[in-house]
Amino acid sequence: MTSITHADATGFFGAHGGRFLPPHLEAPIAEVAAAYREAKDDPSFQAEYEALLADYVGRPSPLFLARNLTAHLGGAKVYLKREDLNHTGAHKINHTLGEALLAKRMGKKKLLAETGAGQHGVALATAAALLGLECEIHMGAIDIAKQRPNVVRMELLGAKVVSVESGGRCLKDAVDSAFGVWANDFSETLFAIGSVVGPDPFPSMVRDFQAIVGREARAQLQQKEGRLPTALVAAVGGGSNAMGLFQAFLEDEEVQIYGVEPSGRGLDNPGDHAATMTLGTPGVLHGMRTIVLQDESGEPWPVHSIASGMDYPGVGPQHAHLRDVGRVNYVAASDDESIEAFQLLCRLEGIIPAIESCHAVAHAAKLAPTLSADDIVVVNLSGRGDKDIDFVAERLGMNPR
Repeated sequence: MTSITHADATGFFGAHGGRFLPPHLEAPIAEVAAAYREAKDDPSFQAEYEALLADYVGRPSPLFLARNLTAHLGGAKVYLKREDLNHTGAHKINHTLGEALLAKRMGKKKLLAETGAGQHGVALATAAALLGLECEIHMGAIDIAKQRPNVVRMELLGAKVVSVESGGRCLKDAVDSAFGVWANDFSETLFAIGSVVGPDPFPSMVRDFQAIVGREARAQLQQKEGRLPTALVAAVGGGSNAMGLFQAFLEDEEVQIYGVEPSGRGLDNPGDHAATMTLGTPGVLHGMRTIVLQDESGEPWPVHSIASGMDYPGVGPQHAHLRDVGRVNYVAASDDESIEAFQLLCRLEGIIPAIESCHAVAHAAKLAPTLSADDIVVVNLSGRGDKDIDFVAERLGMNPR
């Protein structure tokens, strides 16, 4: 039986994953895979990584009982896993520090990556600065305009930010652009991919670095409540924050798990959403076999989400497998629902969340009232919303003072 927690020896989760690469990239990917296999079993590597998580990132992140939100919704208790309180303001720092340590171990001098909302880019630029590495971040021109504060942060941290003007000028195009550069410059560069996507070993490697989220949440909830949660909820674009939370609970069949993707402006037309699990079909994207929003010739559709970090036409292969076997329920939240959730958390809990995370909050707001007061819902609050406030204010018609 195929494992739901780990890939097989060829990097597949069921029918998804693997490596689908041009010949000249096979050797550098194999180099990354071999280096990571050694590093993850090396106690000194793990000790250095865990020390940075504690002393630099500030882990463990709190598990917060949102009492006001719980009372407002009725039904289940709602806990928030506060990844927004990490250094750099999101879960992304968990895996970028691991990738940067791996790059140093491999003798690389530069980190290269894509970013959508900019949180991965900021986190990677932070890790590069800390460990003395160069950093280059590719970002869609549309996302650069929406996420200007994060662009400034990356540049202050010493990163080179490349504006991607091709295609839809968003996350998928930034991945394409960064892969293209790495194909010609892999001898001294590590492509530090920003989610649980891409060719093996990236989906497993990023998940392993993110799995600290679920391990902490599990231990924290046992301490606070003496039991496992009724349900987990996390937003899914590529899927790193969700996979980080889910991994520690996948074998607990009594725990319901929900991944929330963007239905954007609606599901009727390609280009209005990024609901990969809802409307996608099997295909190959960015070196992996997975579920893809694509046309009949296999070309990815244009996609949309109010959240720059979620406008991606694919999803991590482990997520695709979890959908196939029915272990995780993949649902969707719209732009409007996410904005409503943003306002709800601001006003009820004094927390300004990332608009990506608000997709999960929006689904939790539907789920909690259907459950009893004895039930527990854990939401991964994957990032803070400083980067989104100007955009949200404009959308809400708030007048600058």
